[in-house]
Amino acid sequence: MSNRSTVILGSGKDQSLRRFHPWVFSGAIKKIKGPVFDGDVVDVYSNHDEYLGSGHYQQGSIAVRMLSFGEGQYGEDFWMQKIKRAVEFRRNAGLLGQKDTNVCRLIYAEGDGLPGLIVDYYNGSAVLQAHSIGMHREREAICKALREAMGNELHTIYDKSAESLHRQEGYAATNGYLLGESTGGTEVLENGHRFHIDWESGQKTGFFIDQRDNRALLGRYSAGRAVLNTFCYTGGFSVYAGKAGATLVHSVDASKKAIELTNRNMELNGISNHEAVAMDTFEYLKDKDNAYDLIILDPPAFAKHVNVKHNAVMGYKRLNAEAIRKIRPGGIIFTFSCSQVVDRNLFASTVMAAAITTGRSVRVLHHLTQPADHPVNIYHPEGEYLKGLVIYVE
Repeated sequence: MSNRSTVILGSGKDQSLRRFHPWVFSGAIKKIKGPVFDGDVVDVYSNHDEYLGSGHYQQGSIAVRMLSFGEGQYGEDFWMQKIKRAVEFRRNAGLLGQKDTNVCRLIYAEGDGLPGLIVDYYNGSAVLQAHSIGMHREREAICKALREAMGNELHTIYDKSAESLHRQEGYAATNGYLLGESTGGTEVLENGHRFHIDWESGQKTGFFIDQRDNRALLGRYSAGRAVLNTFCYTGGFSVYAGKAGATLVHSVDASKKAIELTNRNMELNGISNHEAVAMDTFEYLKDKDNAYDLIILDPPAFAKHVNVKHNAVMGYKRLNAEAIRKIRPGGIIFTFSCSQVVDRNLFASTVMAAAITTGRSVRVLHHLTQPADHPVNIYHPEGEYLKGLVIYVE
């Protein structure tokens, strides 16, 4: 028995943990024994005094994020074992050690049994982002385990948790290097395409790794087509389209910095038939009837909480309807949602509703999701956040 504080669940509130779901909601807790503070590791028991596992405690709707279940108790070698397993998974899946790709997600939160932790790997550099106070407090142990698991493949670790923890009252996180020092970012290869990564000032950890497979698929459809990439950020889809032989590529983003990043990446890859515009996507599309054969719609999350889900659905419907109206006959649209509260069925229904408003004939070519380095824990379906459709418009 540990000397940690204990969380006792109410009667019948232990069923989700018995199915290995990694979240304990605040409403499931009957009482807490001992003093407990945000970020502490607590032991979780059923109403009948049965040990169920251990996890990080934090005030909020999700009160405990489970790190271990049953007899696999949280102990001193926990971080080394978990992180080695996460790295080994990527090696076995062919995601590390490739000649033409040196960027991947090393740790994907619940998908790797480490809720609240994201680690992305960029050609020798790891960018860590904690989404819970407990994970941030463990950053030194995480850093040590990453160094052990990656060996000489890792020379830099940057902690970028200030943005993800900024809403945690009374807790201050500062971005900084846990290993190595600032280099102004790095250049990576993804399927042979070159990208500059700036994790210090870029969004998230610097790059949207989760679209790698979908960018590769886009390349198969881009040759001979006029392509529009909306919400382009660093221009990932634009690079793939240009390299695959698009007749022209236009990139649009409301952020001027994103446009600068896109232009830099297009130049890195020697793509000249490209124009980038800093403008709102809806405003840009207003006078673009029949201008494009292929349009990418990859907006930021329209909804991060259930209470704004309706507004998000309306936003996705409006965006997709506008693109379906504007695209040339025989055109293709890659459309995505990264809103976790909008599931794949709701997203597909929303795109269908958008198509209905236009009166055009639309067929689904592909259903898309996140790649293997963003694995979905079968006991935690909420981990599947990225949904996409490729549609053909008559």
